[in-house]
Amino acid sequence: MQFKTTTLGGLMLLCLSLTSHADILPEAEVGVKIPLTKKPTTRPMTVAYLPGNQHYYIADGGLAPMGSEFEAPISKSEVHAFTATGQYVNSARPGFDNRSLYYNANSNKLETITYNISSAVGFMPNTGIYSLEVNDNGEILSSSGDVAQFNPAFGDAGTMPSYDPASNQYYAKQEHGNLVFVVDPKQREKLKEIKLDFAAAHVAHDDISDHFIAFTGVTGNELALLDVDHKAVLIFDLTGHYVGKSALPATMKLRSQNHFNGLGYTNGMMFVYHENEGEFGTYYGFKVVK
Repeated sequence: MQFKTTTLGGLMLLCLSLTSHADILPEAEVGVKIPLTKKPTTRPMTVAYLPGNQHYYIADGGLAPMGSEFEAPISKSEVHAFTATGQYVNSARPGFDNRSLYYNANSNKLETITYNISSAVGFMPNTGIYSLEVNDNGEILSSSGDVAQFNPAFGDAGTMPSYDPASNQYYAKQEHGNLVFVVDPKQREKLKEIKLDFAAAHVAHDDISDHFIAFTGVTGNELALLDVDHKAVLIFDLTGHYVGKSALPATMKLRSQNHFNGLGYTNGMMFVYHENEGEFGTYYGFKVVK
């Protein structure tokens, strides 16, 4: 009887393991392609999708110029709007050095996290989290609203945090390593650290994207990380346990900026900037987990 119980328990664990791995697509599937129709004002950073108007938004990122008597110290970075099929709509300049762009289901707003979210020193004004306005036609506007000011809990200045609307928490990848900070925007210290198991994934920190990790919302496969050198998306759970990977097309030529920007996760897809395609590059939306 003990043998049967033990065997049954083992089979149940095996089934759970197989189910978890089955949620990961061995080869990533292209869901959408968004070719950029104008040169990015600074660096192409990240992508968000608004389900209400079914539009995508791509944010550029770059530091503001030094202020002078002729010009305010406001970033020239723009945000660009596209339809659900990747057709260009318009661009606007809200004035932020964008790092993360995402849809907040709690506020029903498009929100941006700026460079140096963790510190106000030397980068005020326009450092923190802000909401961006869109009109009824899906066009991005230059107007914005305050959400939260700088917070040291986010850690690295260049981090591109991902947002979980269910818990109202952020996952902030730290550079040059395997640490992800879990942040509650109402607290000034991180809630905890997640240590990603790079050894199990057979990667080193300089193989993968340095500042961005995606929150997928898929139980057991919550965190997705781009392996630039091996052209794959690595999947981890919320304990940092390596679950599996989804291979990107071998024909893609990823470049150094994919270590630092040109990434996002929205509408159930991992977005990767492919600089070599089109006049100004193309964003690919890949389905990597079910």
